[in-house]
Order: sequence, then C-alpha cells, then structure tokens
Amino acid sequence: MTAPPSPLRVVIHGVSGRMGQEVLRALLSTPDLVPVGGVHRRALAPTFPLPGGKGVIPLAPSLGVLLEQVPADVVVDFTTAEGCLQAARTALPRHIPLVTGTTGLSPAALEEMDRLAREHGVGVIAAPNFALGAVLLIHLARLVGKYFDYAEIIEAHHEAKVDAPSGTALAIAHALVEGRGKPFSRPRPEKEPVGGSRGAEVQGVGIHALRMPGRLAHHEVVLGAAGQTLSLRHDTLTRECYMPGVLLALRRVTAYKGLVFGLDKVLGLV
Repeated sequence: MTAPPSPLRVVIHGVSGRMGQEVLRALLSTPDLVPVGGVHRRALAPTFPLPGGKGVIPLAPSLGVLLEQVPADVVVDFTTAEGCLQAARTALPRHIPLVTGTTGLSPAALEEMDRLAREHGVGVIAAPNFALGAVLLIHLARLVGKYFDYAEIIEAHHEAKVDAPSGTALAIAHALVEGRGKPFSRPRPEKEPVGGSRGAEVQGVGIHALRMPGRLAHHEVVLGAAGQTLSLRHDTLTRECYMPGVLLALRRVTAYKGLVFGLDKVLGLV
C-alpha cells in the first residue's frame, strides 16, 4: 500500500495579524496542510498559541530566525509590502516557495520576487485578493470593459487599511483597460471647487476609496455608455471568504517557478 503524502509544512509570516490568525484557523482544519511556525516582528515569547487551546507553534521575530528552528515547505505572508519583500529575500534563496496576499507591492518589488524565484527554481503566488468572488469580478471586468466608454470604481475598507486605493481596485482598473485595449473616457469638470473631487485615476478609470469603521472589503464597478450603465459588485462579509483561495494557492505554489500574479491565473481564468 502506498503511504499517504505528508502534509505541507506552512510558516505564517504575520501570524498575529487578523489574516494570519484566520489562515492559522484554516490550516488546523485542513489535513494536507499543517502550521509549523509563525513570525511576528515584535515577538516576546518563543511560541504562539493555536486557536481553541490546541497547543502552540514556534514563534520568532524574523523569518530567518524561525527557518533556523523549523523545516518548512511553504511560507504564507500577510504583512506589509516591506515585510513581504523581506520574506521573499529570506525564503526563496532557501528554495521555499511563497504565497502572499500583501498589497501595495511596487513593480520593482514584484520584479525582484520573480527574479529570485526563477534563480532558485521555486514559485511565488501574489494575489491582491483571495476571495473567489473578487477574483471573478476582476475577470468579468476584463470581459466587459471593451463594451463601455466610461468606468468608475468605488471601494470601501476599514479605517486601519494601510493602502489606498486597494490592490483589488487597482487590479480591477488594469483589467478594465486591458479588456478595452485603450484608456477610458474621463470627463473633466469645468469647475472643481474642491480639488480631487473626481477621485484618483488609472488610464481613465476613476477610483474612489472609502475608509471607515464597519467596513471589511467592498468593490463596485460602474460602467457607462450612451443611455445605459452596468454595475458589478463584490462584498466581503468575513475574512473566512479568503481561505479557500489561500489554501488553493498553498497547494499549487509548489508546481510553479517564478512569480504568478493573481489568483485568476491559478484558477485558469486567463
């Protein structure tokens, strides 16, 4: 009889954050993935408690320190753009693939991550959003963008989100332009008593970012043409919705070499 495959050993970079703890809970209910350690830059203890009193995992203030203590098959990162890049510089030369949902990564950072991954023969999956509904929204935006002349994006998040606009809003904007094949029309007001009232802009796509308590993640696309509009909207109600996409990426990242940007590519949508 063939022995069942061993579970993939996962390190959570940013384990104490809201997404890190959600990932930890998801891993504990998944037999083919197992958490083996966590990183928190202000770690004061050598261990981190598992939810429900199920034990502890090793904890360290940096990924490099942790990887000296525990073997890992993949690192999952939900930190900051700077923290994510540092994780890539640590994990990829050790031939450990990386999955990240951190947004705000610059083109230069993504390029460096791709180069490091290719040099060391491992994969990176970087996704601005792991919610399957949001990924489908981006896909639909790419499909319908060519049929409209005007496009606006309204996104709303909690007040503590570090970047604006969101990475998902930017991904939607780029998908719209890609689908249309050229920038959208963007009306310019003759008078603008308050500067910036038309919001930000990406190649003619307006983006309006709301930040306030009571919001998690909401994205709405409003497309316009003569005599009609089309609205597409996705609402994130709990962080649990991200977990199927995160777990899928963790299982798939070992098959890649280099950077894969966007869960739509993992799902085969593009």
